[in-house]
Amino acid sequence: MNNEQQPNATAPEQELDAEAVAGQTRRTFLKTLGGIAALAVAAPLAAKTSPFPSEDPAGGKWSLHKWGFAIDIEKCIGCGRCVVACKEENNVPKKPIYFRTWVERYREFDEDTIVDSPNGGYDGFPADEEGHLPDRAFFVPKLCNACEKSPCEQVCPVGATFRTPDGAVLVDPKYCIGCRYCIQACPYGCRFLNPITKTADKCTFCYHRIQKGLKPACVDNCPTGARMFGDLKNPKDPLSVC
Repeated sequence: MNNEQQPNATAPEQELDAEAVAGQTRRTFLKTLGGIAALAVAAPLAAKTSPFPSEDPAGGKWSLHKWGFAIDIEKCIGCGRCVVACKEENNVPKKPIYFRTWVERYREFDEDTIVDSPNGGYDGFPADEEGHLPDRAFFVPKLCNACEKSPCEQVCPVGATFRTPDGAVLVDPKYCIGCRYCIQACPYGCRFLNPITKTADKCTFCYHRIQKGLKPACVDNCPTGARMFGDLKNPKDPLSVC
């Protein structure tokens, strides 16, 4: 299999800033490491001090919900509207290229598979040239998988990454020290260091929207219904019976 991807197609801008790391002196590195070790002592307290409410606006416990996200790949047309909606809704930096969600295109030619994601799918995808059509092609949206035992949460030394009672994995920017441990630990390349806040950033299922009874922005803007969001604890929710 031959994968020819554009830079950062699979995990856009999730790499360490090599130039910045290389420029650190040994003394600066040790000082930073010492600071992380000291802050790690406060991890249990940080994990318990969540800025998110324990009850929703209607008065029901958040733990009564179990949010789930599903994608029907067969319905995704690679239009990129989900990527645009996510960036606008969550103020995701546009330059350099950062994404909370992006779309990849897979094209199969005989025994070769080419994967690309120009600008994360933000502008859609160019059509294949005549005479060079793939045997099979499909699109795969990418975002945080909200792992049950998320490695990003396990490696965070200060408890900034945590799981909410209703199943979302979030980052508390008040505690995040920008150490990037979680970014390296994510097996799906779904995290990045926000160049503005200098803290870890990722998909949150648009938590600020679902608290108000709304769906994530990407789901609302998907024209084909490829993205589905719902409450797995609600037997009447279409997603809970998929």
